[in-house]
Formats: sequence, C-alpha cells, structure tokens
Amino acid sequence: MTLAAPTRGDDLQVRITAPVTGTDLPVIVFAHGFSQSMTAADPLVDHWTANGFVVVQPTFLDSATLGLTPADPRYPTIWQTRVDDLEQVIDELDTIIAAVPGLTGRVDRERLAVAGHSWGGQSIGMLLGARVLDADGKPGEDRTDHRVKAGVLLATTGLNRGDLTPFAQENFAFMTPDFTQLTTPSIVVAGDNDQSQLSTRGPDWFTDIYHHSPGAQHLVTLHGGEHTLGGIQDYSSTLTSDESPERVDLVRRTTTAFLRTALGIDAKAWSELTATPAEPVGHIDSK
Repeated sequence: MTLAAPTRGDDLQVRITAPVTGTDLPVIVFAHGFSQSMTAADPLVDHWTANGFVVVQPTFLDSATLGLTPADPRYPTIWQTRVDDLEQVIDELDTIIAAVPGLTGRVDRERLAVAGHSWGGQSIGMLLGARVLDADGKPGEDRTDHRVKAGVLLATTGLNRGDLTPFAQENFAFMTPDFTQLTTPSIVVAGDNDQSQLSTRGPDWFTDIYHHSPGAQHLVTLHGGEHTLGGIQDYSSTLTSDESPERVDLVRRTTTAFLRTALGIDAKAWSELTATPAEPVGHIDSK
C-alpha cells in the first residue's frame, strides 16, 4: 500500500505480510539496508510471519527503486527521513492493518518490535534510544519511541573513534552514534568476517552496539558470516557473498525466540533455544 507523505517528495510505499490465521498477533516494523526496498529480507519475513508476526516494511528514499541521486536536495537528510518514515508507519498502523482483508481485530499493537539490517539497523536504533553525535560530540535529537518494546539489530554499524574511512567521514554524518541511551531490549547479530569498506576497524565494529548499549541483551555471532549474514536479504540475491542456509536459519531462530520472549509471548522461548549450542554455525553471548 502507499501512505500519503506530502512533505517527503515521494509517498511512502509499504508492504505488509501477515499470517492468515491467529489473533493477538505481534508486529515487526522492518528497515531495509541501503538501496534495497520493501521487498527485502524475505528469508526473515517469511519465517517471522510463519511464527505469528505481522511484518511491515517501508521503502526508504535511498531505495534504488526510487532513483534518487546525491544531487537530490533530500539526499543529505535521508538518514533522518528514514526515522520519520518508521514513525509514520507506527503512527498509521491502524490504517495499514485495515488495508489487509481479514487482519483488523487480530493484531496486538502493544507487542511492537522494530528490526533492521545494516543502515536499517542504524535507523531502528534511533527508535530504541541511540543518538547521533553532533560536530561538538554532543548527543543530538532523541528519537526514542516508547511504543517499541524490542529491537533486532542486524549487521549494524558501530562507533566512530576516528577510524571511519575518508569517504564515510565525508558522506555519512550519521555514522557518529552514541549507544548509551539505547535501553530498549534488543538482540544484535553480526558476522565475524564482516569487513566494512566504511571503517578501518575489523568485524568487531559491528558488535559495538552490543558492548556499548544497556538495552542490547544478546549478541549472535555468525562464524564466517559477512554483511549479508548468510543471505538474509533475498532468496536468490547476487549480493550474497557468504551464502549459508545454516547461518540464515540461526538468524531466523534466534531473532524469533528473542522476540517471543521480549514481547511476552513465550517466556521460555529464549532459554529453550539457547539450551542447544549454536556451534558450529555461530555462538551466542548474553549480558
């Protein structure tokens, strides 16, 4: 469906995926990575929906489907517009739910989670309490949304300690995060072979949000995992550099179990999942 967004320049395209049956369904709002769209992450979306979640996916202005270039005057603030888009989706959840035949009355809006991959992780991190430091090193605007009860941070970029590449320093002002106020319960997923071209740090850069935010409760590290985490963004994407159904399965199972426990659906879901070691695909750390 499309949500009217007159000040945005392009109306907001949204995809909704929902179980055919069931009531009191929790909601996940998913933020795609750079240049992707509302059709991303089907390997996750299908699994979450099969496990009783409604998944709502907006298309952000950086999507290749919209064709914006750096010459567009909206480009420098796309990172902020992404957060605005997420807020609009949450504000208009009733309208979104009503657009799906048979879904009205079957959704529990109080059980609301956000999830995001890569740049999408940065975007949803703002709703969880993360801030962006200004030029003086002071935390910027607080975009925490207390309607959100849990977060899933997938391959989310880390701190800027002067180790961003010159290109990132010049083009991505938002890559100066502060995680100290990210208090919403969250799970972090990272690959131990994810070497970003935006940082001179190693793959541990993608674990910063776990180590420096009080809300990040668990870290799932995928052995051999790169930025696509085994292929979570598409079933047949040529962007997947570390194809592994086993890694994708671990991402699906851990995020689903975490959300079921964090949202009060099944108190034992997380403990039952972690009773079985994740090796050799990965390992799990918890605070």
